[in-house]
Amino acid sequence: MAFDWFKRKAKNITTSTDEKKDVPKGLWHQTPSGKVVEHDELKRNNYVSPEDGFHVRIGSAEFFDILFDGGKFTELDANVESIDILNFKDTKPYKDRLKEVKAKTKLTDSIRNAVGTVKGTEMVVSCMDFAFIGGSLGSVMGEKIRRAVDYCIKHKLPYMIICQSGGARMQEATYSLMQLAKVQAKLAQLSEAGLLYIAYLCDPTFGGITASFAMTADIIMAEPGALIGFAGPRVIRETIGRDLPEGFQTSEFLQEKGFVDFIVKRTEIQDTVAKTVNLLAVKA
Repeated sequence: MAFDWFKRKAKNITTSTDEKKDVPKGLWHQTPSGKVVEHDELKRNNYVSPEDGFHVRIGSAEFFDILFDGGKFTELDANVESIDILNFKDTKPYKDRLKEVKAKTKLTDSIRNAVGTVKGTEMVVSCMDFAFIGGSLGSVMGEKIRRAVDYCIKHKLPYMIICQSGGARMQEATYSLMQLAKVQAKLAQLSEAGLLYIAYLCDPTFGGITASFAMTADIIMAEPGALIGFAGPRVIRETIGRDLPEGFQTSEFLQEKGFVDFIVKRTEIQDTVAKTVNLLAVKA
């Protein structure tokens, strides 16, 4: 016996049970462990998954909102931006690559400088944006850090760099590598002025950043589980021909070896930075 009354004979009929409700992009986030977190809840928790503690990668806008009191700050040197110094071309002209990434991210380069108060203490913070060509170090990053340090010296303020970078920007070749010496020279002047320098290492911090100013701060903090190193684990494994220790290049591994002073959850970063500055910074 055929149960024809189960069959739909008319086409293009839609009912409430047939309608697929698409969740707007950005309202949910899935962590590597499979935990799904509602975006507003994630934002309230400083972009740290409350389920498993995973630190979602964020940019300078979010970090400034987390660190500065009331999210209020003054951006410094906002008009300094990258140009194609060498007329470099790889898979596409560097000039076109810059144009695309600037339009996509609404940023002028891979770092931003800001001054504001953290728990009532005024300080300068430079924060890298990984979304801008992997947070790569180029001539603009070096120049912006130089200007930030000069501002700190002039106004006698502590300084902090939030690092998240794949290393030097290959499209600027030697110009990018020159920034390592330039930044270190300015940080030496900051130290001579008796001013505090804090580095906060996020996932990932690699290459020339790690080989220089990320590891020369007075206090080195890192996010939990952040990957930090010079070359990547695959390159190291192939070079030495040995398996690497478990957890190699994580912030926890580096703290155990003495390269990182504190591992600080993002939910605690404002309090920890404020306490560090109040304990160690020279009062004007």
